Amino acid sequence: MSDQPFSDGFDRAAIDRERSRSALDERVCRLICPIAAAMVGVCLTGIGLLHVGIASGRRASFADDLLAVDALIFLIAMLASYLAVRTPAARRRAWLHRLEQVADATFIIAMLLLTAACFVITYAVSA
Repeated sequence: MSDQPFSDGFDRAAIDRERSRSALDERVCRLICPIAAAMVGVCLTGIGLLHVGIASGRRASFADDLLAVDALIFLIAMLASYLAVRTPAARRRAWLHRLEQVADATFIIAMLLLTAACFVITYAVSA
């Protein structure tokens, strides 16, 4: 088929590009949602291990506070991606890109914070 406009003035290529961009954004959200949910579990496991270490006589660490905040940020990323996928088709175009951007940004921030928490845990345990 050619890139000629439809008889009613719509450009077929522009519509196809919009559909593929929409599908790509939905795929990103479908990836972020389960990964962010799993990372909340990782943060909670880390907090639990740190509290076991504190109970056995080690000093308290700033790392468990970082992990708690990190779990909340991962939860925001997961909820944004979940809502982007679950939004009804009629409202999806208006919200999908915004929710996908929120999910992306919060996921990256949370991964950076998790990395910082790993450094804090490493140096707190070795000190």
